[in-house]
Amino acid sequence: MDAKLTFGEFFKEKRISLRKTLRQFCAENKLDPGNISRLERGLMPPPQGSDKLEEYASFLGIKKGSDDWYTFFDLARIEAGRIPDVLLRNESVAASLPILFRTLRGQKISEKKLEKLVELIKKA
Repeated sequence: MDAKLTFGEFFKEKRISLRKTLRQFCAENKLDPGNISRLERGLMPPPQGSDKLEEYASFLGIKKGSDDWYTFFDLARIEAGRIPDVLLRNESVAASLPILFRTLRGQKISEKKLEKLVELIKKA
């Protein structure tokens, strides 16, 4: 996943890959073009409900379980300040998240603990 990519940018890329203008896409899926425009430009936060995200993903042709599917959901959760589900499903990773948060706040942790966290995240 491109670390600089936002949910709205990803949404727009997927819509454009369908060769649909904003108005065409919205008309075909009975969506409000103003809201989708704001979503794509990052002026409106992504929905957090799984049902709405799944609905949008289906409109964009994103296949359930694909890399794009997980990117779509992860970007929505990250923009809301939530931790992506994949990290929470792994108990070892979830238990190590306080180490990550301390590191991000600039608190010192041992190199060994940091390496262990990196390995756990790679396995997730």
